[in-house]
Amino acid sequence: MKLFRVVVVLLAVSTAMPVLNAFEKQPASVYHGRRVALGAKLHGGVAVLFAAREPLRDFMPYRQDEDFYYLTGWTEPGAALVVVADAPQATPPRMYREILFLPTRNLRMEKYTGEKLDAASPGVEKAAGVDAVKAMTELPTVLNELMGANRSLMYNIWTQPESAQAKALLGFTAVTLGGDSAPAGHDVTGPTAQLRVVKDEGEIELLKKASTASIEAQRVMMRAVKPGATELAVAGKMTAAWMENGCERPSYAPIVGSGINSTTLHYDANSRTMEDGDLVVVDAACEYSMYASDITRTVPANRQFTARQREIYDIVLGAQQAAVDAFVAGKSKINDRDRHDPDSLDNAAYNYINTHGKSLDGKPLGQYWLHGLGHMLGINVHDPVEVYPAVLKPGMVFTIEPGIYIPEEKLGVRIECDFLVGADGKLIDLDGALPHTAEAVEAAMREK
Repeated sequence: MKLFRVVVVLLAVSTAMPVLNAFEKQPASVYHGRRVALGAKLHGGVAVLFAAREPLRDFMPYRQDEDFYYLTGWTEPGAALVVVADAPQATPPRMYREILFLPTRNLRMEKYTGEKLDAASPGVEKAAGVDAVKAMTELPTVLNELMGANRSLMYNIWTQPESAQAKALLGFTAVTLGGDSAPAGHDVTGPTAQLRVVKDEGEIELLKKASTASIEAQRVMMRAVKPGATELAVAGKMTAAWMENGCERPSYAPIVGSGINSTTLHYDANSRTMEDGDLVVVDAACEYSMYASDITRTVPANRQFTARQREIYDIVLGAQQAAVDAFVAGKSKINDRDRHDPDSLDNAAYNYINTHGKSLDGKPLGQYWLHGLGHMLGINVHDPVEVYPAVLKPGMVFTIEPGIYIPEEKLGVRIECDFLVGADGKLIDLDGALPHTAEAVEAAMREK
């Protein structure tokens, strides 16, 4: 019993501890290139980004700030990154610099969380992959020196707008320079969103691995769903499958909605027991090395669609295919509900739904589609984009997820797949190995 308790404690610590090598990272040169690209968007300014804070409870696993991870690949908390843009025209001229600042080690806390790196750790520059690593205590001094040399730089600082650390740093810097108030920093998430929207080859590989693991979990779900099964148990089996396939966490709270719950878009209580005749909407996928998948399938609890369920399922699948067929790289748009825009993929899907099938009282089904067609996908399951509607170009990854939700019939259907715009402008379904048609879903549910 004592050994069992020790193992449980060790497992809890290891899952809560952010380990630098736990993620499949890209080469250091990739992150360096992203920082240089960010510098080019700062108009001669300076960017200061902070890592995510460590959670207060050990049952809240640590997840790095997305922009910070995108620019550094660093997974430990408490760090800060400074990117000084190349500004040869400034007085005095500034050359491009990048510095990672690391907090002082807490040796007592490391007995619980494991050893961390700081600026004095041997080989830390190589591990971090940045030009220079300094102690966090030097960050105010570095920023003060930059602004002291050129006071106009106070108005060209780029930070995360919701960061308490950034606000405190700018306030302290203003005081050290004799200013009355802290400079209003520019929002650095804007230029990082511009960089993140088009994925490089390494990111695409990570997204494919997230998709592969999510597909395996969806297959587990199809074998587990049956009358008498609980929504929560099915979600648990999917979670186990993600972990077995190398994923660190779900991309979002799993949605397993049976019966009337299938008509609630973001239902995540997962508290119902499935009944014969139910449809079950399962919107659940995982992250692999910080990169997300997002997959939805709708299945019959008794493993056989009724005629009405199949009718609605086929209409939703047809709507998804209508959007795929309408796609033209560099022209088509996502999340565009302008009914007069011929380039809107939303319109292609909506028009299919609204011209196929009827409600019980004979009305078109378009009224039962309640959300946009899709969203960008990447480090966040809803990855940033400058603005919606977004024009879709090579290297972008996004979802196509039409749905019909009819509460009076306790019937909801959503089908969601992740698509990559290939270099040739053609769409690649990252979830192509997962059953799409009603017949394929029924067959997968009968597999043992």
